[in-house]
Amino acid sequence: MEDLLRRIGAAFGREMAYAPIGNGHINDTFLSEDGSVILQRINTYVFRQPADVMENIAAVTAHIRSKLQAEGADVPRGTLTVLPTASGDLLYADESGSWRMYAHISGTHSVEPEERTLAEFGEAARAFGHFQRMLADFPADTLHDTIPRFHDTLWRTEQLRTAIHNCTLPDRREKAAALIADAHALRRLAPIILDEIRAGTVPLAVTHNDTKINNVLFDDLTGKAVAVIDLDTVMPGSRLYDFGDAIRSGAVTAAEDEPDAQKVHFDPEAYRIFRKEYLREMGGILTDAERKLLLASAWIATYECGIRFLADYLENDIYYKTTYPEHNLIRARNQFLLLHEMMEYPDSCDMEDEDVLRS
Repeated sequence: MEDLLRRIGAAFGREMAYAPIGNGHINDTFLSEDGSVILQRINTYVFRQPADVMENIAAVTAHIRSKLQAEGADVPRGTLTVLPTASGDLLYADESGSWRMYAHISGTHSVEPEERTLAEFGEAARAFGHFQRMLADFPADTLHDTIPRFHDTLWRTEQLRTAIHNCTLPDRREKAAALIADAHALRRLAPIILDEIRAGTVPLAVTHNDTKINNVLFDDLTGKAVAVIDLDTVMPGSRLYDFGDAIRSGAVTAAEDEPDAQKVHFDPEAYRIFRKEYLREMGGILTDAERKLLLASAWIATYECGIRFLADYLENDIYYKTTYPEHNLIRARNQFLLLHEMMEYPDSCDMEDEDVLRS
């Protein structure tokens, strides 16, 4: 592997040693020995058209840089910088896969969802809100769908149905039986945002589609959010899914794959803080329908993620990285535990929202 990474690095004009970094579910990521660049192999099972992914990222980061420059912000630290190959391409592809390189944003760190403080979660809310605000005037329809139907929750229910029908692992199907029944019982959540998009009350916009707090970089000295990263899934969509996924992954008291179910709970205070800080950035941009669906978006994102983990478990773990046989089953169980607690929480934030919007 060391020789391969040196060879790939050389294609970008940076032949040196690289070491693994991060713990993402999808791509393979490496940091150069001098700490200057990130080398990444794109998972082409997930992203079938990596050139489309890179075109989206190049277009969106260029737009963000122009906004940061207008704000007088620190442009190099405010967004990802794609580094081309020696021949000027955004990607390098060979028999080992499709590779890309970014400038490393030094002096920063990421935070895992289960380790975040409430202050950090509020910072992440401002970062994701600022990200969406900077892209509010970007023509979303010019972007590629890097994963078609990514947030088509109804289609995700059909994927689960197919996974159940085609499952050739009786032991897995038996272990998943209770979660399968729960998924069927809550299917009514699936069309809520989709219906609003079709009705035109929820607009299509540029969305990140993976708004976990570990996709925000924080300054090592100040603790402030610096940049939103991991832009592979930037594409047209609903901002509600971004908000909902941030709550799903961050307003929870345990890791996504926590083995002890007793530790998995919804964190209402984290939800209120994230909502408040997000609205400071986005309150004047969101439509009334979007604001009214903020809490429901967390239900829907959690439901969708739960059925995706469940389908992957039934399909023998072909999408998400796993480290033991029940990994995706535990992930799915935790999503449904979280969802049930979320749905018991009364959304009493309307007056707080009005205060934020007036401030």
